[in-house]
Amino acid sequence: MMERYNARDAAGYAAFFADDGCEAQYRGDVVRDGRAGVESGMAAVFAEFPQNHAEVLQSFELGERVVLHERVRRSPDAEPFDVMTVYSFSGDKVSRVEFIR
Repeated sequence: MMERYNARDAAGYAAFFADDGCEAQYRGDVVRDGRAGVESGMAAVFAEFPQNHAEVLQSFELGERVVLHERVRRSPDAEPFDVMTVYSFSGDKVSRVEFIR
């Protein structure tokens, strides 16, 4: 999934999501709804930041959840920022991702 993200492949990234999967702020509003919403939203992000890249610093798995500590750079010269992503799964598909920043 991170390989597809770092290749800025919105369709490949979104393919990991359930049809009704979503991305949201931690305990908050959904920012991209459904696999199609994730794909179109990420395509817009990748178009705005064509050199976007995330590095996984740490990862944790507990049951049907995976938590990643990521460092993101919008471009090689941009100031990086850290984000915690909480991935919830239903079977082998992502049902929800929440971002803590």
